[in-house]
Amino acid sequence: MVAMKTAEVGNLIEFRDGLRGIVEKVNENSVIVDVTYMENYRDLELEQKTVVNHKNYQIIE
Repeated sequence: MVAMKTAEVGNLIEFRDGLRGIVEKVNENSVIVDVTYMENYRDLELEQKTVVNHKNYQIIE
């Protein structure tokens, strides 16, 4: 089994059908992400921050 790389604070990640955000905090099983990075986050009626499990994202940069 290949170990998945865990995001770090400041990483840009993509999750759930193309949503993107900046990692603000890394927890044991998840990250807290600021989705205001996306210009259209208000149009999508999202909260400013969300929690994403480590299994459910890809690191973009």
